[in-house]
Amino acid sequence: MKSLSKAITDYLEVGEYERKLAANTLKAYRIDLRQFSEFTGDMWPDRDILSEYIKHLNQNFAPRSVKRKLASIRAFFHELMLNGVLKENPFEKLHIRIQSPKQLPRIIPGQIVQSLLQGAYDAYDPNRRDILRDIMVLELLFSTGLRVSELCALTKDTFLLENHKLCLLVRGKGNKERVLQITTPELVQLAKTYFGEFQEEIQAHGFILLNKRKNPLSPQSVRRIIQKYLKQIRVNYPITPHMFRHTFATSLLEAGMDIRYIQALLGHSSISTTQIYTHVATAQQTMLLAEKHPRGKMTFSL
Repeated sequence: MKSLSKAITDYLEVGEYERKLAANTLKAYRIDLRQFSEFTGDMWPDRDILSEYIKHLNQNFAPRSVKRKLASIRAFFHELMLNGVLKENPFEKLHIRIQSPKQLPRIIPGQIVQSLLQGAYDAYDPNRRDILRDIMVLELLFSTGLRVSELCALTKDTFLLENHKLCLLVRGKGNKERVLQITTPELVQLAKTYFGEFQEEIQAHGFILLNKRKNPLSPQSVRRIIQKYLKQIRVNYPITPHMFRHTFATSLLEAGMDIRYIQALLGHSSISTTQIYTHVATAQQTMLLAEKHPRGKMTFSL
């Protein structure tokens, strides 16, 4: 039977020349499998060696890296099984659990949100329809907590304007529908101005947010709009469309809204998904308690 390192080399060559794997995928496989071979001393592993290697990974790498490295090894052994090189996959009887730490949602500082919106409004020119569209994009992201895909999918049938209200019919993940009603007078007026300016294109093409070629705005275009106004106000802060969603949820929670209402507004199927925002709100409450409570302004000593 060929050595482990030779089997790895053959596996990588098949991946490169026959399966045409992407360069980055091959690079990851090469690194992960080389590290594995070095750990085993180029010996074919049994379950005990695999268990030791998993322990080694958990002690030296982040959970995401551990998962990727184990996936590389698992794919390698699976291929050897299919080709009849191995009679048994040592991974099959192992129970592996890797608990990834929860990533707290990143929110946008309030001052940056305000500066970003102010920058867009300051740039507004009645002759520049694209700026009016940009303002609509930023306002909807901040005021509704829509996913960027949901924002780009808005159509004339899901963007309903009434006298004092804007209703958005949103189809989210898993085809789950929800209704968002906006009554803030400035936003309703903005929507009316926007709809009046773009009515012809909206009626002809169906979508609310369009690019210069009259195609639906893409998520990448939304990211470019955000970066455009960040650059304009000279703020070097990494912001993604999804961070507006996090900011929306966290702001409502900090304002005292019941988490189940926030769950409905975000379109989460499970309350556990929404509860991650409570960690951010708790951190904010701790900071405010330290900063605002009068005890912090008093000085006593023993």
